Amino acid sequence: MTRLTQHLIVISFDCLSALDLPKLEQLPNFQELFDKAAVCKQVKTIYPSVTYPCHTSIVTGNYPNRHGVVTNTMLQPNRESPDWYWQRHHIKGTTLYDEAKKAGMTTAAFLWPVTAKAKIDYHMPEIFANRPWHNQIAVSFMNGSKLYQLKLNRMFGHLRRGTAQPELDDFVTESTVYTIMNKKPNLMLIHLVDLDTQRHRYGFSSKEASDAIERHDARLGKILLALKESGMYEHSTIVALGDHSSLDHTKVIKMNVYLKESGLIILNNKGKVKEWKAICKSNDGSAYIYLKDPEDVQTKARLSALLYSLVANEDNGIEFVLTGEDAGGLGADSKAAFMLEARQGFYFTEHLDGESIDVISTKDVEEGKYTYASHGYSPEKESYSTVFIATGKGIKPNVEVQSMSLVDEGPTFARLLGVDLGDTDGRVIEEMLDN
Repeated sequence: MTRLTQHLIVISFDCLSALDLPKLEQLPNFQELFDKAAVCKQVKTIYPSVTYPCHTSIVTGNYPNRHGVVTNTMLQPNRESPDWYWQRHHIKGTTLYDEAKKAGMTTAAFLWPVTAKAKIDYHMPEIFANRPWHNQIAVSFMNGSKLYQLKLNRMFGHLRRGTAQPELDDFVTESTVYTIMNKKPNLMLIHLVDLDTQRHRYGFSSKEASDAIERHDARLGKILLALKESGMYEHSTIVALGDHSSLDHTKVIKMNVYLKESGLIILNNKGKVKEWKAICKSNDGSAYIYLKDPEDVQTKARLSALLYSLVANEDNGIEFVLTGEDAGGLGADSKAAFMLEARQGFYFTEHLDGESIDVISTKDVEEGKYTYASHGYSPEKESYSTVFIATGKGIKPNVEVQSMSLVDEGPTFARLLGVDLGDTDGRVIEEMLDN
């Protein structure tokens, strides 16, 4: 297969929305990217539209039910902070970086989700210190390129403040620039999270979110300058993309409270789960309901009656209920007994205490209990698309693709690199490629 580019640089701006395009078009470095670019202003995300499934779909070309990363975090009922799907081994099948490596290319990834322990040459994985005895830097080292990360931390560690934003993205940007200048990788995957953090914390259209977009423009400028100064620019394809949008909300649906009140969850005297027959796994804008025993027909029938009764009243915040089979048909986890979608203005949590519906207060957000905006919703939600901007080698200039899906990105990237992801759910967007 013919290779169309020597270097593919993919920058994921987490939570970048199609609604952000008017602002992006006014910013100097995004303006430079748009010049002669191929653009899709209506990219359909996947279901559930949360970060780890989304980024896995981007590099595999498959929906979550095929690549296996069906949500962000694991089902661990009594953990206040469940573990995430950090490691590469959670992904079924191959990935873009696997195939690039097999073809003899140099690879790099910075905070790209679900890459811990992956075979990537210059690698800083996204993984958190999720136990009291863990150290953040040590956890990162053990799951990525040890010596290279040590070097980056020695040079740029003064910029970061743990995993706090916007400092973490500033650290990642300087690490990216250094890697471009000194390693010139053939494939580079960069994940920047500042915008997503600000939208969760302050709301979709907040000043803080707007400021994050401007910081992203400055970060993009540094990366573009590094590509030029390194001599890579003329031989590179540069892609800026989002993984999902987000929606503001004012109310929280606590499905586990409903399940507890129905006797399907039993707590001990410390408020922890002692036994459960059914439990909610939140994706924020959507939620899975799992059965402890998938063959428990009686509990499934009770659960079905409860869920459909809740949907009947709009005040409960549930827009629709899917069976596990129907969820699988949309690319989500068919192993769930049911999947629920929140109405606009609502989102799901896994809390076991308090009322089943809670109104979000400023105090709750400041304490980190709730957020002001979330994602995870159905890709069919109104004004919920993301974006794709590509320019450089192998890209036809000034092309607008009317619509595409997140799963089309991986096959298109593979075509640019001259590698093959095999049979995928997505397609190569041939109309933007200069063959």
